[in-house]
Amino acid sequence: MDIFSKIDNSFGPLGKYMERAHGYYAFPKLEGQISNKMMFMGKEKLVWSLNNYLGLGNHPEVRKVDAEATEEWGLAYPMGARMMSGQTKYHEELENKLAAFVNKPAAYLLNYGYQGMVSIINSLVDRHDVIVYDSEAHACIIDGMRLHFGKRFVYPHNNMENLKKELERATKIVKKTGGGIMVITEGVYGMTGDMGKLKEIVELKKQYNFRLLVDDAHGFGTMGDSGAGTGEHLGVQDDIDVYFATFAKAMAGIGGFVASSRKVIDFLMYNMRSQVYAKSLPMPMVIGSLKRLEMLQNEPEHKAKLWTIVNALQTGLKEKGLNLGNTESPVTPVYFEGGVSEGTQVTKDLRENYNIFCSIVTYPVVSKGTIMLRLIPTAMHTLEDVEYTIESFSAIKKNLDNGKYSDGKMAEMTAK
Repeated sequence: MDIFSKIDNSFGPLGKYMERAHGYYAFPKLEGQISNKMMFMGKEKLVWSLNNYLGLGNHPEVRKVDAEATEEWGLAYPMGARMMSGQTKYHEELENKLAAFVNKPAAYLLNYGYQGMVSIINSLVDRHDVIVYDSEAHACIIDGMRLHFGKRFVYPHNNMENLKKELERATKIVKKTGGGIMVITEGVYGMTGDMGKLKEIVELKKQYNFRLLVDDAHGFGTMGDSGAGTGEHLGVQDDIDVYFATFAKAMAGIGGFVASSRKVIDFLMYNMRSQVYAKSLPMPMVIGSLKRLEMLQNEPEHKAKLWTIVNALQTGLKEKGLNLGNTESPVTPVYFEGGVSEGTQVTKDLRENYNIFCSIVTYPVVSKGTIMLRLIPTAMHTLEDVEYTIESFSAIKKNLDNGKYSDGKMAEMTAK
């Protein structure tokens, strides 16, 4: 059989919607400067879909440094992988400053967050070891575990009683294999906005012997007094054995980092295949990240503005009777009852008649009969944006409750 023939039978769980979704619900083109308002299909939309939490993506100071670094270094330097010919003092400077900021002895830069997490897991565990992970783990964690030849056990999201049961199973196995246990969770879950139960997991270290890896992509820069992440926010940063974050969210860039003990970081530097065999992070991204980190540390007004918007948005939506689930972070999911068809029509109504652009999440990412619209507040948004969005979502909820998004009715609504 031709290996491509299977494509005729299945385009995948998301790809099966391609004909209806492409260019509008999937792979939409947002155009113009990164901002709270951008152009979509020729019309200005209020955008709640950018993970630009602190508003640094189009900040004048950031753009100035990015441009100057590109002018001085170009996009090619340094050539080669870090181990061979791509090492610079600026890469080391950024690593040292990141490590100090998240209160870890050492850090190592990663070209991409997703790629980095896959490689961290692949490097730290072998066939004798057992991984225990949260059921809502990000795709990069799942893909990293697929490279693991040992056992892996999953516990229901944030269910500590079940985690203990899985740790007991894992402990019995490693006593036979001579391996160790790695628990993997997230600081802030990027889809639902709730936090991983880091304090409770750390407490379990008194009963079980394991190491803790935390993916804090959405917590870094947004959580904690200084913005150093969810571990700082919950007072357990010192108990996180391996801390991971990306530049793609609060830092508005490309890349990421992993922080841990000096010994662990040295091991990763020499064993992470995704870094050993990949070109070094380009200099403009390194210099630009130094500037972003400086602003994150020294200009708390960006984080303060973010949380002003977060609190106003989440409070207002709740007062209108909208369901935000269990979010404890800037991530703001809004849940409705309905199927995929109704979800797409809700989204279309928001975009066409309310000029609001946000991401839609339906089955299989969420359970059947559930629609989730995910809002990402940022420091770019205004309280006027918040007020308008709250009123718009209230109207959308009434429309949905009254059956206005049933098949055949959307055409007349979009003709208004």
